[in-house]
Amino acid sequence: MNHLSRPERSILHGEWPFAPTETATRKCTVVTTLTSKPRVHGYDLPMVGDIEVRADLLDDIDPALLRARSTGKLTFSLRSVSNGGAFGGDARERARRLVAALEHYDVVDLEADRDLLPKLLLRIPPHRRRISWHGSVRDIQELAQQFERMAGTPALLYLLAPDLRSAEQALIPLRLLKQLRRSDVTAFGTAPAGIWSRLLAPRLGAPIAYGRLRTNEDSVPTVEQLTSDYRLPTLPPLKRLFAIVGKSPGASMSPRLHNAGYRAAGLPALYVPMAVDDFSLFWPKIADGLRELGFSLDGITVVSPHKEAALAAADRASGMAARAGAANILVRTNEGWIADTTNPSGLIGALRRAGVRIGGRRAAVIGCGGAGRAAAAALMRARLRPDMVNRGADRGHYAARLLGLSYVPLKEFAPEGYSLIVHATPLREETPFGIERLARGAIFVDMGYGLEETASVAAARADAHEKGLVVIDGWTVLSADAAQQFHRMTGQRMPIRDARVVLNRERKEPWKPV
Repeated sequence: MNHLSRPERSILHGEWPFAPTETATRKCTVVTTLTSKPRVHGYDLPMVGDIEVRADLLDDIDPALLRARSTGKLTFSLRSVSNGGAFGGDARERARRLVAALEHYDVVDLEADRDLLPKLLLRIPPHRRRISWHGSVRDIQELAQQFERMAGTPALLYLLAPDLRSAEQALIPLRLLKQLRRSDVTAFGTAPAGIWSRLLAPRLGAPIAYGRLRTNEDSVPTVEQLTSDYRLPTLPPLKRLFAIVGKSPGASMSPRLHNAGYRAAGLPALYVPMAVDDFSLFWPKIADGLRELGFSLDGITVVSPHKEAALAAADRASGMAARAGAANILVRTNEGWIADTTNPSGLIGALRRAGVRIGGRRAAVIGCGGAGRAAAAALMRARLRPDMVNRGADRGHYAARLLGLSYVPLKEFAPEGYSLIVHATPLREETPFGIERLARGAIFVDMGYGLEETASVAAARADAHEKGLVVIDGWTVLSADAAQQFHRMTGQRMPIRDARVVLNRERKEPWKPV
């Protein structure tokens, strides 16, 4: 390697050309990855730092326009089809475009499996190379071997993004980062299962965190989420880790709410989403694996469809969780993991904020999953005996037997006969029954939420004035539920004002205290 200059030798051995200062070790660089054309003049693209252009998806973008909006480096990436991209040209065309990119871009991405050719490496100097690899591995040994092959070619940055089949596999790239302890390697898992590894990788030395400009179906965090929700590019002290675990938690508001609460309360904590298919396989591995990496997982929020599995996995359960047959939080204590449910607190808290009296009302809960059963248990504590309503008879009968309540098939449900109805099904764009049949003066609670009103809430609000309905949407339930989870997990009160400000930014209408 004697032909390399001092900066190039430093890069090869995992050092930056300039020694990192103490401040630099507490920051990473957030890179905006462009996969669709931004409205540069319109201004969909704000002033940002580093930008990566996926040229396989954007072959006609003008780098001069991006340079005018960027305060950092521009990276050119021509992802091939075999690496999950869209470029399907031959080797000659590929080499021509990569070399041509040097005229307008600071860094050019070279794929480890096809671009490390002598002629190409002669044209692209080491300090302008990012060597990347996308593929499948079974364990840390395979990923480490892949990196060793890449490290034989000097570069500014090495990127390893293994495909993941499960959330617990995201431990593999994080273990590589801890093992290498290099400042020129970024590694994280792809797909929704790898989101949380992207967020923790900078804590283990990864110098770069990549985010999209807009929300995308692949669940890659946006730059706005990285900076607002997860506090990047700064890396403040982190002593406690929390997570939301579900089938598709990437769109949940919980990370934004909890992380805003940590900031307001001055807590050295972080809350991340973990997409999990099989809770029984995930749970025995994840807490121990994170502890080996230096992270203390102290609590998780559990969402569909894992609430029953979470209850079974706990060392102990609260009386309410046992009664509902499901848990939506697990909290680590000196005595082990305790399963609990805050869904009842969220519902009762929302009703209290609305200032309504629920005593003596005839109630029904539509939906017999974990959330519905917890809602019914909460109403029972308030001395009501709600009917359990469900489309599927098996789950409906199970919930009714578990709670000692009556089951009503959805097709036989008569909403006009109830003065309090709680909707706890996953339906967002359709109503489970004819909302126009709600009785005058009824209270209608929908536990679902989204950027747009659910169909049920929209229909109920349309009749609210004429029929004197009290309509409580999922945002109100969410704020009360999140506050309870925050308290159970941290022992501190969530700053309600900050939570409302966060929710207000997401709602289509101004926040109206109830």
